[in-house]
Amino acid sequence: MRSLMRVFSLYLFIFSALYGSFVRRALADGVTPEEAKQLRDEVREMFYHAFDGYMEHAFPKDELRPLSCQGEDTIGNYALTLIDSLDTLALLGDRERFASSVEWIGKNLQFDINKTVSVFETTIRILGGLLSAHLIASDYATGMRIPSYEDQLLHLAEDLARRMLPAFETPTGIPFGSVNLMHGVDEHESKITSTAGGGTLTLEFGVLSRLTNDPIYEEVTKNAVHGLWARRSKLNLVGAHINVFTGEWTQKDAGIGTSIDSFYEYLLKAYLLFGEEEYLYIFQEAYGATMHYLHNDPWYVEVNMDSAAIVWPLFNSLQAFWPGLQVLAGDIDPAIRTHAAFFSVWKRYGFTPEGFNLATLNVQQGQKSYPLRPELMESTYWLYKATRDPRYLDAGRDMVASLQYGARCPCGYCHISDVEFHKQEDHMESFFLAETVKYLWLLFDLAAGPDNLVENGPYKYIFSTEGHLLPASPQISLVREHCSYLGAYCRSGDSRRKSYTSDTSFGEQKNYTKEYGGRMHTYLPSETSYASAPFSGFIKGVCPGLTHGQKCGISYMNPTYTHDDNSDYKDRDQGEHSVEESHSIVINANQYDGKEQSEDSEYNEDIRESGNSGSKSVKDPAFQSNSAIISFNDDDGNRLTDDSNYNHNDHESGNERSESHFPQR
Repeated sequence: MRSLMRVFSLYLFIFSALYGSFVRRALADGVTPEEAKQLRDEVREMFYHAFDGYMEHAFPKDELRPLSCQGEDTIGNYALTLIDSLDTLALLGDRERFASSVEWIGKNLQFDINKTVSVFETTIRILGGLLSAHLIASDYATGMRIPSYEDQLLHLAEDLARRMLPAFETPTGIPFGSVNLMHGVDEHESKITSTAGGGTLTLEFGVLSRLTNDPIYEEVTKNAVHGLWARRSKLNLVGAHINVFTGEWTQKDAGIGTSIDSFYEYLLKAYLLFGEEEYLYIFQEAYGATMHYLHNDPWYVEVNMDSAAIVWPLFNSLQAFWPGLQVLAGDIDPAIRTHAAFFSVWKRYGFTPEGFNLATLNVQQGQKSYPLRPELMESTYWLYKATRDPRYLDAGRDMVASLQYGARCPCGYCHISDVEFHKQEDHMESFFLAETVKYLWLLFDLAAGPDNLVENGPYKYIFSTEGHLLPASPQISLVREHCSYLGAYCRSGDSRRKSYTSDTSFGEQKNYTKEYGGRMHTYLPSETSYASAPFSGFIKGVCPGLTHGQKCGISYMNPTYTHDDNSDYKDRDQGEHSVEESHSIVINANQYDGKEQSEDSEYNEDIRESGNSGSKSVKDPAFQSNSAIISFNDDDGNRLTDDSNYNHNDHESGNERSESHFPQR
């Protein structure tokens, strides 16, 4: 361990020199407004080079082979790249192609096929793409309303989601990784799934519930998040892979990259989009533990979820979403440092490899590829939006140059199979059009003077993990001051509250309930006692004297708990495992007026100690809301707050990509 920390210290010294050089060069060689316009137009051309290549050579197959100019089916044989590109077409203001694409999909797409698909990938790419395009095409306020459109994409989205519901029929509520769209879950389907695969479904399914007034979609995905969080370690860490039947972790490596990343992302975004306070509570707990145990400034490592022992000193390319998520949370300083570290890897190779070993300071063997991932571009966009620091335009310009000179090929953009030799591979993921070029275009459009749906549209937008635009419209964003879901309870009804304990082994557990279309409850078999609401329905309201976790039904509970106890977390994480003081933050979100800020005011960060909670306060212009105060407090019963005038802000972060049914993006 000491040797490893010495290596980290050495690298931090090297990084500091690189970081200083990066900052000095950015200040001396910044992108001018005129160059920003040119770069924006260049990125637009990049999109159409790839999109036209797909439409001419691959459509209606899923994805393009950009070297051989052929198509291939990769997800489900349903024009994946076209669906994934719909809201990018709308963002670019391409009415004609957006309308014709929506019309074709409405007339030709169907999901009644004998095909086993990834629940995660199908949700973020197909379901999210359909919902985002529907919300744009059906709303006059977006300026992209299609007069002939009659909710065809919404009907397709609901049909697809219903075909995935059987995946959630597990004792834990955590879904299977794959499902057959015609026959449901195969009897031989693996019971192992990733944390991201089970916990990155809430935005798309939640939006669908609000659009259809059918709560089942939101209920099953919320239940999946609770199933994962209930099985966290006593350090508030989650592992990478879990058995959906037994609830046992099959891989206990905790990190912010592969197989876990978008679980964190959707906790915060679900709160911002839906106003569901329990998501913010879980995010606060998870974020605090992450910064305490995984953060080796400016890098992040993987540790054992139970002991916090370092198991993998690796920069995983999927981690690059994290600075963008921190911008959304208002924790700007560590985001700036981490982005600079990640970008130093890009500068070294021209791309970010899938793995960079922090002990050897070299590309990790077997992880040398760059599959056109968007995460670093995403964080670059959000940091520029928050700070207006010209270094991020410089970084974006370097990324465009690398893609143009290293990845461009005859019909699109190629995977890089080896970042050291820039060897091209004949494949182009649909997310290149859904995210990679989208974030680059937004970055330079923002610098040139924004004129697009995201910056100037009628709503604040949350970006899904696939980069799809989900508006915080009145129909979707229902800000609530209380918890309202099955599993919550109120002590005023002690006669109704029950505490369950179980010494039944996971393998023997068969007594669980799942009722679609009505109320739903899933037993959480465990050695730990927990509190739950009765089956009769939701418990709403705020119960005096309870912690937020108790009100929401998601806290561990001691069998000897009494009303006099102040918190059911009272005996957890004492001494060296305490994380309560780490990264407790208050976010003051002020309205950003879109005008050019002065050098003194373009990034106004005010960190102060809170009087009684030990929290930080960050003023973050990335939050474009009228008035918002989000308090992350200790586990002492203090209520997390959100101002009633809060208008939800947007942000997106990184994903997983699937390998079989394991999300790997």
